[in-house]
Amino acid sequence: MTFEELMEFDRRMLEEKVVTVLCGVDEAGRGPLAGPVVAACLVFRPGAVLDGLNDSKKLTEKKREQLFEKITGEDLAWYGIGSASPEEIDRVNILQATFLAMRRAYEEMAAKMPQPPQLALVDGNRDPRLPLPTVTVVKGDGCSAAIAAASVLAKVTRDREMLRLHQQYPQYRFDQHKGYPTKLHYQMLEEHGISPIHRRSFLKKLTGEQ
Repeated sequence: MTFEELMEFDRRMLEEKVVTVLCGVDEAGRGPLAGPVVAACLVFRPGAVLDGLNDSKKLTEKKREQLFEKITGEDLAWYGIGSASPEEIDRVNILQATFLAMRRAYEEMAAKMPQPPQLALVDGNRDPRLPLPTVTVVKGDGCSAAIAAASVLAKVTRDREMLRLHQQYPQYRFDQHKGYPTKLHYQMLEEHGISPIHRRSFLKKLTGEQ
């Protein structure tokens, strides 16, 4: 998918819903055993072009980093980033924590804009209850420019946070698995137990909690 092809989907949504401004929303980190879930919300500025954009899962780490720097450094878009902590994930469950992160991302972005968007495109099939009309788009990060850009922001932000947490808890090797449930991660859990940034609700067999 080229950037222009991704933008064509967004333009069709604007026409169908009879609105002039839309935002894309996506998250990163629903599956890991540790660390926050992170969401991003983005509105492209008129005339913005972001060559090389695609679903963040289809991009190399280097390309994601390059796109992140362009989005955040070249005045291409209004954006917001929100997260929910491991404690919040344990308290309300991962789905509700994801929605919380999305709402926080939207609120941060909307506060920067002269006029908030009239429509949200959200990756997936669940409505996070944002304060505006919302369309859920399954695999939206592969067809919508705004969602794809939000996916890059969320993924890079979370990866950087896990690298920071690696400095605090080097024994878990977060720099290698970013908290995802890999064989190495389970080995480190067996050796060192559960850290303060692990999601206890994801590790009930290890904690003995019901």
